[in-house]
Amino acid sequence: MTAPASTPVSRIRNLGPAMDAACAKAGIMDAETLRALGPDEAYRRLLMSGTRPHFIGYYVLVMGLQGRPWNDCKGDEKKALRVRFDAIKAEGLDKGLSEFERALNEIGVRAKS
Repeated sequence: MTAPASTPVSRIRNLGPAMDAACAKAGIMDAETLRALGPDEAYRRLLMSGTRPHFIGYYVLVMGLQGRPWNDCKGDEKKALRVRFDAIKAEGLDKGLSEFERALNEIGVRAKS
């Protein structure tokens, strides 16, 4: 008996080959695994594997897993997703970098505008 073939991540609405590669780097090898993890845990794993955080990427993933067009996210729903994204980003990124940036701010080192 052979195992069923897995479905590429890019078969999920809104997601393409770049998401296939990012998910593979995060250990998410197929659409079935991505669906089982859900958008928040999957995005957390993407961040931990080096994907740069981007709100649009997060809500595109959420919309895709719901089978909705990426630009269907609006108003209060989008605001609620932003809160979720910010929380995931805060958990999934290097805390040491944030501390380093805080220390630089305290001594007056700022990026040029």
